[in-house]
Amino acid sequence: MTPRPDSVRGATITGTGMYVPEGVLTNADLERMVDTSDEWIRERTGIRERRIAAPEQASSDLALIASQRALEAAGLGPEDVDTIIVATTTPDRILPSCACTLQRKLGASRAVAFDMFAACTGFVFGVAIARSLIASRGAETVLVVGVETLSRIVDYNDRNTCVLFGDGAGAVIMRPCAEGEGVLAIDIASDGELGSVLEVPAGISANPASVATVEAREHYIRMQGKKLFPFAVRTMEESARRCMQEAGIGPDEMDVVIPHQANLRIIEAVRERLGLPPEKVPINIDRYGNTSSASIPITIDELVRAGQLKPGDHVGFCAFGGGATWGAGILRWTMARRGPAEVPSAGARLAATGVRT
Repeated sequence: MTPRPDSVRGATITGTGMYVPEGVLTNADLERMVDTSDEWIRERTGIRERRIAAPEQASSDLALIASQRALEAAGLGPEDVDTIIVATTTPDRILPSCACTLQRKLGASRAVAFDMFAACTGFVFGVAIARSLIASRGAETVLVVGVETLSRIVDYNDRNTCVLFGDGAGAVIMRPCAEGEGVLAIDIASDGELGSVLEVPAGISANPASVATVEAREHYIRMQGKKLFPFAVRTMEESARRCMQEAGIGPDEMDVVIPHQANLRIIEAVRERLGLPPEKVPINIDRYGNTSSASIPITIDELVRAGQLKPGDHVGFCAFGGGATWGAGILRWTMARRGPAEVPSAGARLAATGVRT
């Protein structure tokens, strides 16, 4: 059947917000905790410091502030939200979901709320679901949040993983738009055969918490970095290229491509394989570390609030994560530019922000 003309619509971002905790864990701090050095960390990861949530802060608390800022930017209130999707690996608890806890704290009483568990690719998955809900008229106003308090599951005795991760939250409001605007393409994928590459071995039904699992430190992140690197580079490049092909856009037509901020070497390898100049690929991992599902929405909000994205810009993003999962997306940006009155070139726009290129 041919769809009715009024049944075709797109989905776009109309508001963004972010929040990172005040606590800072520097490389110098880590030098006093494990056998590592500032030079070793920066050379292998590009990270100088990361934000750490206060003991009284849960993931829903970080998500609340980012969500409030996104709603304010969109000119909406909590009562306008009909769907809340929270992408997280570190919810407050198993039950209730982090999304339901956020719904209560936000006062979004009309919203259906659920968690999206796809590790670092969670925000991309959330955008894909929000787009489908809006396109099918199952939702009008969707709050998509990426939030992590990874410091709670990091083993600070393991120098290979404890240097990588930080806490933070990013949020976007998604609303209907004209077809051909907003999200032009989205690509998501999974491969459970690669689950052991990045995992937390204990905690729920397969290996319930016990004295033995705690003593074995099985409630912390374990990662096979050598296997992860080639997988991350290959999948992010391939997913981004599939989105470009679907949208009919070449790499030279992209204004910004935001990679998941996992590791500077991974980011640079993906950028080179896509043939993108450094000024088109924002980097903030040096300040926040790997914030998993929060890294892309945090970067989007930084660019928006600095006035670096303007209507018509082609904005891409790509990620990979445990599961294994990966994905990418491309938007034709529709939000009105916030920030400086003058719009400089793409390179100057990015260089002028706190987002390093």
